[in-house]
Amino acid sequence: MRLPINRRVDERHHVVTEDGLSVWYTIQVSPHSRIQEVIFERTDRMPSDEECWRWLPLLIVGAEPTEAHGMPGSTTRRFEAFERSPEREAPLA
Repeated sequence: MRLPINRRVDERHHVVTEDGLSVWYTIQVSPHSRIQEVIFERTDRMPSDEECWRWLPLLIVGAEPTEAHGMPGSTTRRFEAFERSPEREAPLA
């Protein structure tokens, strides 16, 4: 799986495991921050904690992933990790 930068997402950033778990990974980069996002999806049920946490440490490095709220009955789970570099941010006026 190739790792995308700045949300250009296509099939190179997607893998489907032998048991049917879809995994999408993206990174958004700006001069002062970075957002890593991993999406897990199944066609038959919501991915389990075990399935997600098997992948998360491999994909989100250097930050703690947080699960985003999902829709009831969804078969998708999304995790994000935000990294900021305040020393590189422009000062507030």
